[in-house]
Amino acid sequence: MKLIIRKITKLVSLTLLTVSTYSIALFAEPLSIGLLLPSPIADVGWSKALHDGVDVVKKKYGEDVKVSVIENIQEGPDADRIMNKMVGDGNKFLVLGSFGYMNGGLKLAKRNPDLSFVHASGYKTAKNFSAFTAKYFEGSYLMGMAAADLTKTKKLGVVAAFAIPELISTINGFALGARSIDPEIEIVVIWLNSWFDPAKAQDSAKVLIAQGADILFSNGQDTPSVVSVAEQKGVYVYNLNSSMKKYAPKNYLGVLKTDWSPLFLSSVEAHLAGNFNGKYEWLGMNDSVVVVDDWSPDISSEMMTKINATEAAIASGKKHVYAGPLFNQEGKQVIPAGEILTDGAILGMNWHVQGVTSPIPK
Repeated sequence: MKLIIRKITKLVSLTLLTVSTYSIALFAEPLSIGLLLPSPIADVGWSKALHDGVDVVKKKYGEDVKVSVIENIQEGPDADRIMNKMVGDGNKFLVLGSFGYMNGGLKLAKRNPDLSFVHASGYKTAKNFSAFTAKYFEGSYLMGMAAADLTKTKKLGVVAAFAIPELISTINGFALGARSIDPEIEIVVIWLNSWFDPAKAQDSAKVLIAQGADILFSNGQDTPSVVSVAEQKGVYVYNLNSSMKKYAPKNYLGVLKTDWSPLFLSSVEAHLAGNFNGKYEWLGMNDSVVVVDDWSPDISSEMMTKINATEAAIASGKKHVYAGPLFNQEGKQVIPAGEILTDGAILGMNWHVQGVTSPIPK
């Protein structure tokens, strides 16, 4: 009888050891992270900012994380096919880096409930599908203030990617900041319908300068073309996402940067802990995600004092960029004094504020 008990005990111990060894092997596998980007990573721009954020995750986890990157993939059927392939290749955590990846990514997430997805610039969510974007308008408001300090023509030009709410609200913030200093300023916009078109961006910058713009804003372009043209033509320039100062050492006004590493770190930690929960994350200055940097020394000290005070007020919540009274470009009041535009209205913004003279393409 004792012999039988000893054999059973040994068998149970071996079984538990096997299960334990299997569990260790299962969880010792590196987490495979797939990053899909709409443009080349290069050394500047939107894709670089996303890649830098994922790189922080890689540096933290080392060999416990494996990252695969697919870049320069335009929205559409090809992107959907590649997303499916990324899942088939074993990626368990996917970062989808463009607005146009939203619907295809969401369908894929619903078919793969054990995987986690984080999607840039969209608004749809599911249990395993988060969406994230930045309050770029907070930073662009400050940039507009500085532009008003330096413009002589009172005309600012914007070269923008797609007419989506995220970029429209960024332009509106730029206009509101500029016109808070000088209400006679006009903002002209050229839409490219592309995240990455160096030649078209270059041509558009030249057109805006020919029309009298003496300060440019490259909004959503993953190329330094606009910045380079500004340097060549002797006009000031801003850009979005990562510093392009080396392309315009004399005429660079500043950069509206995004640091996505806090978001990616917390999302990966949640996935590894088994409690990832899809949600919408809208991050700004208070979250240290939106930062304006590389300010030009040409901006007056008086204006920088105003800018710093405004930045502190926005970050603390004392000031809101979209506080009334607000008027659209036709001069019609959208909200009265004492009210603030709702989050939903900003996230779905499809209209320009007063002072922006260009129409929004349909």
